[in-house]
Amino acid sequence: MSYDQLNIRQATDNDQPAWDNYVSTNPAAGPYHLYAWKTAVEQGYGHTGHYLLAEDDAGSIIGLFPLILFRLPWGHKTLISLPYCDYGGILGEAYAQQQLIKAAQGLAGELGISSMDIRCSQKHDNLLAQEGTSGQVFTHKVSMILSLPASSDALWSGFKAKLKSQIRRPEKEGLKAHMGGRELLEDFYSVFTTNMRDLGSPVHALKWFEAVLSAYNDKAQIGIVYRKNNGPVAAGIILCNGRKVCIPWASSLRKYNRAAPNMLLYWQFLSWAADNGYSEFDLGRSTPEEGTYRFKKQWGARPEQLYWYTLGLNGQEIACSNSGPKGRGAAALVWQHLPLCIADIIGPRIRKYISL
Repeated sequence: MSYDQLNIRQATDNDQPAWDNYVSTNPAAGPYHLYAWKTAVEQGYGHTGHYLLAEDDAGSIIGLFPLILFRLPWGHKTLISLPYCDYGGILGEAYAQQQLIKAAQGLAGELGISSMDIRCSQKHDNLLAQEGTSGQVFTHKVSMILSLPASSDALWSGFKAKLKSQIRRPEKEGLKAHMGGRELLEDFYSVFTTNMRDLGSPVHALKWFEAVLSAYNDKAQIGIVYRKNNGPVAAGIILCNGRKVCIPWASSLRKYNRAAPNMLLYWQFLSWAADNGYSEFDLGRSTPEEGTYRFKKQWGARPEQLYWYTLGLNGQEIACSNSGPKGRGAAALVWQHLPLCIADIIGPRIRKYISL
């Protein structure tokens, strides 16, 4: 596909080094933009990636648009940028973005798709201005972003006394934090599955996390907080790119809330990021003024607007609503009372088809 002296094409695995180099040097990009996310989605859940890139006359990448073909079991399919995370979206100069959007529309037509979900960390209202496109942008979520100093010592010195006391509390309770790689996955998953069941949410498959860790390699780290007898009580995974770190998954066991293991978990991740040269930590999406928002804000994080676009193509009308699916609260209540062994079997089969 060629548009106005740009070459627009789908990336292959051979393009991964150039793709990742572009992502790592683009200030608007995050860890989810890396080619590893495509690999993880394909290997973990079997959805197909269609990663579009724009090249100039010299063959250099000047823009990209990562898309996943997301199929539901009853036959409906859509293109998402990107599933299972807070944002993906289009990168590049304005003229390259415009041609990438046209190419995505063409791809959707070839695949017989009438809708796209484009989740962005920046405003891209040009997505709504395309001929034959209708839709809406949702702005009910924000990312909580913390700027990091050059060291954990500098980060610590900037905290208020109350926050420092909260971080010290789990250590006084005998909890200890560790970081590592795939060798910690079993402990992470044991905490994660229990917490997701308690929240009333279907859990990701273990295979998904194996795929993420394999694809991201040293750009993924696991953190675990252990109690005195070495049982895990809190756990999380961070992903890195350029000078940015994000934390897509973090959980703790409710019965240990009194010891505040989450405070030690997050301090471990933040201090590691500062000491390893990262300048920005994305603590993940939140609804303003709700509980997770306040938890992240206490670390000094600032809200940055997320822009989630839902587009109807070729005259398809999109029903626009910020509300979640009806009956979700009742379903969550039922899920919370499932035996963990049952939730762990059923959950991944459902979670594959939940794009957030």
